[in-house]
Amino acid sequence: MTYAFDPELAPWAAKLPRLDYGDLAAARAFLEAAVGRQPPYRPTAPVDVRELLVPGRRGAPQVPVRVYRPAGSADRLPALVYLRWGGFVFGHLDSIHATATRLAEQVGAVVVSVGYRNAPEHPFPAPLDDCYAALEWTAEHHAELGVDPDRIGIGGESAGGGLAAAVALLARDRGGPALRFQCLVHPELDDRLETRSAREFTDTPKWDRDSARHSWRHYLGATRHPDDPVSPYAAPARAEDLAGLPPAFISACEFDPLRDENILYAHRLIQAGVPTELIHYPGTFHGCLSFADTEVVRRMTADQTAALRRGLGA
Repeated sequence: MTYAFDPELAPWAAKLPRLDYGDLAAARAFLEAAVGRQPPYRPTAPVDVRELLVPGRRGAPQVPVRVYRPAGSADRLPALVYLRWGGFVFGHLDSIHATATRLAEQVGAVVVSVGYRNAPEHPFPAPLDDCYAALEWTAEHHAELGVDPDRIGIGGESAGGGLAAAVALLARDRGGPALRFQCLVHPELDDRLETRSAREFTDTPKWDRDSARHSWRHYLGATRHPDDPVSPYAAPARAEDLAGLPPAFISACEFDPLRDENILYAHRLIQAGVPTELIHYPGTFHGCLSFADTEVVRRMTADQTAALRRGLGA
């Protein structure tokens, strides 16, 4: 297909190679190299960073987290548990180090980045359990972290956005930590891949229909039968009731297989009475937020920051 990319993004789209998530070793090697090429974020004010292990759930291994806090603030700050991209199959704490630093500085929040386990070695529910364990730890240790327990949010990008939506559902259903806000950046929400964008975008940059198909296969488990039910905690778009969830910010990219599921999920949140802000960015493609420095990407970043400041009362 031919895509009307934003003029500044078009050169990036033209030089991005196709990423085959069916060849997991090659995909991981490519993404690891891409992480290594990301420019560092240099905050204008110091951000303190520390790394530690927090207890896993139900006898699971400890979960590595990296905590970012604007230096010199004596006030109780909001907290944001933030979950990385990676198609459920790739990533570690370094993957979003620049993003977490930026969010801590610009939002004025304690950011807890979670090193959740990757599929297919650790399929659902292992990654979700790790993320929920990190949220519970953040809430339980709010005094130590200098966090206001009434201003804790969850957020993430792509697969991390899908995990963030699932954590919000779990927290609601388990009576778990109260969440003030959820920030879902082009989230991966629906394993069915039945929307128009999921069907038609078979050759879009960085993420296409096959990427999504392999990602869900890895996450849901290779031994799963196609007729087995899928939990809404794995694929939040399957949740029948979205009432009572925290207010949301959702962003969607025009040329992204996930576009329509993002928009539909936002509409369903609105219909369920959840205050929701949805922004659709024309001319963009999945993941461009992570590496391109263009006017529309800067606008995407500014919109996310502003939404988090409002949503967390920062």
